[in-house]
Amino acid sequence: MDKLTVSELNKVFSARQGDVTALKDVSFSVRESEFAVIVGPSGCGKSTLINIVGGLEDKTSGSVMISGHEISGPGADRGMVFQSYSLFPWLTVQKNVEFGLKMKGVPAKERSETALSYIDMVGLNAFKDALPDQLSGGMKQRVAIARTLANDPEILLMDEPFGALDAQTRMLMQESLADITGRTGSTVLFITHDIDEAILLGDRVLVMSRRPGTIKADIDIKLDCKRNHEALTDEGFIRIKKQIMTLLWEEMDVKGESK
Repeated sequence: MDKLTVSELNKVFSARQGDVTALKDVSFSVRESEFAVIVGPSGCGKSTLINIVGGLEDKTSGSVMISGHEISGPGADRGMVFQSYSLFPWLTVQKNVEFGLKMKGVPAKERSETALSYIDMVGLNAFKDALPDQLSGGMKQRVAIARTLANDPEILLMDEPFGALDAQTRMLMQESLADITGRTGSTVLFITHDIDEAILLGDRVLVMSRRPGTIKADIDIKLDCKRNHEALTDEGFIRIKKQIMTLLWEEMDVKGESK
């Protein structure tokens, strides 16, 4: 069953110099419990696409459907995680995770139990009473993920969530996210510039063209090895990476810049 269906999506921005087409006839679907990753050149419209799916940006034409229903603005059926953590600095880890549940009117005991279960899932039990400024960047992002999952969205939308982290923390977060979404059966649409990250996390990788962005290739990720960083040297992993790099290179000029 398809959880997300995007059909012939177009987005045109108006500017003084004339209209700019950011997305052109974008069509794809994401199945239930699938982890789909989008990669593409800078400026190809990846973030515009995920913002439209999230209801934060209006489309020009086309359709976006969640579980067969057309979206109209933001909704609780979609949970978003950005590169910035967007935590409330005056609330503890637990109260940050509880926040959405409180807004829904969930009773205090139930929301506390739910929050603590997700805090445990992301490995932050010892920091449930800490404030955000007492946490590292990776820990803050774990809180953001726990808060989003606690609201039980139908699909998790993630726009470069690990882009601000150092390399070592990023690797740890990738493996942690793979474990968490595997256990929860979450449906995920994930944006990244990192090809290794896309292959490590994704069941499928969608490659976008340069602007106006469209889906250039849809690649199933089938690896015989475990999805951890030892996979980086696996022959199958390297073969898929070369395929994606070739597709992206075709979208660049000889100076290595997007055309």
